[in-house]
Amino acid sequence: MAPPPAAALAGPEHAADTVFDPALMAQKRATRLIGEHGGYRGTMLLLDRSELRIVDGRDGYAWDWEGWYGGDYNRLWIKTEGEGAFGANLHAAEVQALFSRAIGPWWNLQTGVRHEAGRRPDRTQLVVGVQGLAPYWFEVDAAAFLSSKGELTARVEAEYDQRLTNWLILQPRVEIDLSAQDIPERGTGAGLSTVEAGVRLRYEIKREFAPYIGVQYESAIGGTARFSREAGDDVAGWSILIGLRSWF
Repeated sequence: MAPPPAAALAGPEHAADTVFDPALMAQKRATRLIGEHGGYRGTMLLLDRSELRIVDGRDGYAWDWEGWYGGDYNRLWIKTEGEGAFGANLHAAEVQALFSRAIGPWWNLQTGVRHEAGRRPDRTQLVVGVQGLAPYWFEVDAAAFLSSKGELTARVEAEYDQRLTNWLILQPRVEIDLSAQDIPERGTGAGLSTVEAGVRLRYEIKREFAPYIGVQYESAIGGTARFSREAGDDVAGWSILIGLRSWF
């Protein structure tokens, strides 16, 4: 294919300047056009996982929700997740409040605070992480957490939507937790502490409303497994999942 003729590139950068006052047009481009086309403000609420977990007769529940408000570059992001068993106290829950800044077309840098509660001692932590879309369309959320007691931990989540049909989606998902040191009062060992790996098959009745079923394997590793055994907890196990994914 031949390149465009030289005449096609010989004109002014902004053709409207040849008709209207160039100073006025420069002002409009710097204010109104940027405001209309780059000043977007919106909201999103994603209830990614709201599920029942069937675990060898000890049924439980879990949630993973997030929402944001802002524009293309800067957003306020709220995340919450947790799990528990029916008829028992809440096992673990957390909420994060984050400032998110786009650092590229596919990635956001996020920083803020996280608070954890549940059956283990509460913790408030500083958060620094990235969230975005990796090559081959893997959704990744990775963050490091520094608690008010100087404890450094981290978590990496990755998932992938494999569209089987227009409405049927298979989603493998992996979550890994790590710790820089032993935290005995929270049952966390240094190094790789826990791994979750599962797969969910959802049917999108509407894009915004999709029930799903799935299975998941969870395992404590190393020092965390040792703390779990000492507390009389299971170290590893499978769950059957029944849940709903929706967004607004």
